[in-house]
Amino acid sequence: MSKVRTRFAPSPTGRMHVGNLRTALYAYLIAKHEGGDFILRIEDTDQERYVEGAVDIIYRTLQKTGLIHDEGPDKDGGVGQYAKKLIEKGEAYYCFCDKERLESLRQEVAGKEIVTYDKHCLHLSKEEVEEKLAAGVPYVIRQNNPTTGTTTFMDDIYGEITVDNSELDDMILIKSDGYPTYNFANVVDDHLMGITHVVRGNEYLSSSPKYNRLYEAFGWEVPVYVHCPLITNEEHQKLSKRCGHSSYEDLIEQGFLTEAIVNFVALLGWSPSENREIFSLEELVEAFDYHHMSKSPAVFDYTKLKWMNGEYIKAMEFEPFYEMAEPYLKKMISKNYDFRKIAAMVKTRIETFPDIAEHIDFFEAVPEYDSAMYVHKKMKTTEESSLTVLQEVLPVLVQQEDYSNDALYQVLSDFVKEKGYKNGYVLWPIRTAVSGKQMTPGGATELMEVLGKEESIARIEKAIEKLGEIK
Repeated sequence: MSKVRTRFAPSPTGRMHVGNLRTALYAYLIAKHEGGDFILRIEDTDQERYVEGAVDIIYRTLQKTGLIHDEGPDKDGGVGQYAKKLIEKGEAYYCFCDKERLESLRQEVAGKEIVTYDKHCLHLSKEEVEEKLAAGVPYVIRQNNPTTGTTTFMDDIYGEITVDNSELDDMILIKSDGYPTYNFANVVDDHLMGITHVVRGNEYLSSSPKYNRLYEAFGWEVPVYVHCPLITNEEHQKLSKRCGHSSYEDLIEQGFLTEAIVNFVALLGWSPSENREIFSLEELVEAFDYHHMSKSPAVFDYTKLKWMNGEYIKAMEFEPFYEMAEPYLKKMISKNYDFRKIAAMVKTRIETFPDIAEHIDFFEAVPEYDSAMYVHKKMKTTEESSLTVLQEVLPVLVQQEDYSNDALYQVLSDFVKEKGYKNGYVLWPIRTAVSGKQMTPGGATELMEVLGKEESIARIEKAIEKLGEIK
């Protein structure tokens, strides 16, 4: 078997959709699993949809995700000459029909309006064609597909597929602006670049017979087709740009890690043979077998992505984690606290970096809270008992100079023993007093260490005042 060569051939039309990223990832994994080559090719044939800066987005996304191509953009400039060869063979023809005539062919099929070309220009004589070309009449070059019989092709995921030739429209190969269409450019470029496996979304499944006819018309070997299943949202609708997390850059902006995104996207339509879900890119290369891809649509489970991202955050070394967390900390807290200690508290509690905000908002100021928060059945605390505990412990904390976590824990442990209380009976009201929150990233002594003596005492005094008013 020849060396495996795959390609990713995106159009530069904006941010990279999750589906495109998955296509790139699968193409990369198929090549690298077999020790082959992964090729990047920019398909800028559709000038009307070209978006300034989109090529840079493609380069940047692939570089950040680690999908490093072995060969860069290498678009062949001689596609037009290949279309002419097809014309000579009778496999393609010039079409001079104007917009008005094409509109007249519009019809409704299964609730959708489509235009099926009627081969009108196929019947022009050679003299008529040359006359129109000489007169500068605008034209396109169309593929000449049969209208009877069937065409059968193999897909490594979907198996043998047979299509009635009557369904094969004469697709345009060269547009009126002289540019090849995306479909035609792909066939020619794939052949010239020696692509062995074509990985793409299953929306191209119905077009594959037309591609195969082009390969056969040129006498070229047909590549292995690997069509990826559709990606849907939780409501089983096609993942659209309106959902807010359909592109790689959307997810990065929402605080997801690149490694988690790549891992998650790999599992959108592929199942590993072993029972695990966390894979590095290197482990994916080792484990990936495209024959284990699914035919069924893959659901983009946002909750699962958040869980997976949380696992990656937990596993991060502290320094790179802190570097990413610091902007979120500074956005929420203006006071001069030890941000590294706060970051260490939240590291195992968040799933995405924006989650940091809801965990640390109380450091800036205690939020308004209901005194019922002091009531905890398991700790056997009530508003009245909490008031008593805070009044009793306040002098101890005022006298305490060392506000490190260990020192505070020791002095409070001594207080608990002296009074004959349970730990939670004392620590619950203190934590509530200094945070005003039901859930916090750290315990009472960890929070007080960051807040410092002055702020901790002030918050406890305010809590005593609050509870005293109720009493």
